[in-house]
Amino acid sequence: MPSLPAECDVLICGGGPCGLMLANELGRRGIGVVLVDQKTTGASSPKANATQARTMEHFRRLGFAEEVRALGLPAEYPTDIAYFTRFARHEIGRFRLPSARQARESVATLSGSWNAAELPHRVSQNFVEAVLRRHAQKLPGVTIAGGWRLMSFADRGTHVEAQVERTDAAMPHAIRASFLVGADGARSTVRQLLGLRYVGETGVVRDFFGGRMYAVHFRAPSFYASVAHAPAWMYVSFNRERRAFLFAIDGKSEFVFHTQLRTHEDESAITPEAARELVRAAVGAPINIEVLARDTWTAGYTLVAERFQIGRVLIGGDAAHLFTPTGGLGYNTAIDDAVNLGWKLAAVLTGQGGEGLIASYERERRPLALRNTDYARKFADSIGLFEPAAEIEEATGMGEAARRDAGAYLEAHARREFNIPGITFGGRYDGSPVIVSDGSAAPPDDPNTYIPSACPGGRAPHAWFSGRRSLYDMLSFGWTLLRLGPNSPPAAAFTHAAAAARLDLAVVDLPDGAMRELYAADLALVRPDQIVAWRGGARADAEAVIACVCGRAPGA
Repeated sequence: MPSLPAECDVLICGGGPCGLMLANELGRRGIGVVLVDQKTTGASSPKANATQARTMEHFRRLGFAEEVRALGLPAEYPTDIAYFTRFARHEIGRFRLPSARQARESVATLSGSWNAAELPHRVSQNFVEAVLRRHAQKLPGVTIAGGWRLMSFADRGTHVEAQVERTDAAMPHAIRASFLVGADGARSTVRQLLGLRYVGETGVVRDFFGGRMYAVHFRAPSFYASVAHAPAWMYVSFNRERRAFLFAIDGKSEFVFHTQLRTHEDESAITPEAARELVRAAVGAPINIEVLARDTWTAGYTLVAERFQIGRVLIGGDAAHLFTPTGGLGYNTAIDDAVNLGWKLAAVLTGQGGEGLIASYERERRPLALRNTDYARKFADSIGLFEPAAEIEEATGMGEAARRDAGAYLEAHARREFNIPGITFGGRYDGSPVIVSDGSAAPPDDPNTYIPSACPGGRAPHAWFSGRRSLYDMLSFGWTLLRLGPNSPPAAAFTHAAAAARLDLAVVDLPDGAMRELYAADLALVRPDQIVAWRGGARADAEAVIACVCGRAPGA
């Protein structure tokens, strides 16, 4: 177990995706980080399973997207969502999605909503966490300490004084940090010590995805022999006895299963054999099951903290928002929190950003948390309030009709929940004090459609160039000024203003007229998180623009 320093720039509490991603973002920028986590290792049982395309773009920016894409299911394994009365019986619907190999091959050929540097990847969170941890640990100045927990902290105005202790011994340790970030989950100690409440919906009851859920991580080498259907990434059972969903983890023998418990079922009384029977009921075949882990959780949350920051203490991930995990939105929203906060903390700590930059974290991320939790709730309603017909499993004409009708609905639901470029790419920071609006209207927010737009406040429109080169590979890890079209003005005013502000700014020339048309401007300023902060032309006041986007302008 590593010894902990007495001082650091940023103390992170929580070693899940948000905390580990933040450690990577900060460490890559030379910021001293201590991350404490009560677990001594990463997640051992699979949790989130859907890494959305925007998250994969962030992993690409950090240099390990291909490492993540190589994990999980075999390269040729389809990532379909398939619906069954029971997994080994009637298949009633299927939404087909590409394998990892197909995603690699097709991404550079797509346009419109899916013009992206990366496509989604289906991989369990425990694999992703291992990659994030390994890369963070390689960074100088980053200390990852498992087996430690936060006990208390005091914000002194100029710094934070925190007390942590070992989880296996009474060994307190004091750490002085410039900032404290709570990425410590739904029961966040940091959020509770700040006195912040979640607001939103809880205790929502549905036929499915609304109530007590029971999870079983298991190994069953005979699963594919017993389930004589084309393989899928996600299997969903749709019957009146045992509604459940199951994720394929390795495409061979390992799975994680989730079912909603009925009112009379007591989770504390479920033995390992009873857990096996829960799985068998959804499979509809007597397969051999090795239980690896079991857990309980509750579906039906749509919660967002009332604040994301008080003074020098901030929260992100599940500490800031709690989802019913439809669409994979909880984990992916947490990654975006870390990306947004990472460059801002680094900018302030290195003197590149003003006080308004940190305050913009809550201004930008809390509306996105409200948006994304609302989408997740709607997806949960769509699947959870749609109940199986009484005859869904019958070998009759009425049974066939019920399966046909259910299949049509469920396939349409899958398209709504899993084909979501609008959610993935369309999140915006309109109204942010560190975005310079040009008065243009943003595209409509539609979960299933994304309209690329350089309207300031949104993701920079992506493009592919010859040799399968992504525009995002041309952007700086810091700030980038794009000179667009054959007649773009000189960049000197911006390079001088950036140098005066100690801002790391790269200039990228894109003389193609198509890029000028895509961005609808001669110049575009792209933030470290690939968000368009400003666009305009030769008459721009570069100093005023730089002051605003760095949080130095009055009111920012």
